[in-house]
Amino acid sequence: MDASTWIEIASIIMAGLTITIGSIAPALAEGRAASQALASIAQQPDIAPTITRTLFVSLAMIESTAIYCFVVAMILIFANPFVETAATAAGG
Repeated sequence: MDASTWIEIASIIMAGLTITIGSIAPALAEGRAASQALASIAQQPDIAPTITRTLFVSLAMIESTAIYCFVVAMILIFANPFVETAATAAGG
């Protein structure tokens, strides 16, 4: 196995870990945010539209971290800059 193969193996493993951790943390955060929003609406139903609007903005911001992790994983798998660097360093 040459250096390029090891870089590809490490990239696939890291992409898997990135997706795993990058989806679990936002899922837990979204669940907690929704739970707190529903508790707030139950206590003060008059301001439900404001809480709902704030919740949707917050959920979008939380979900963006999962999307960033997905993008990084796709870059690691399909457009890894380290493969070209290893190839030029190896003389290929």
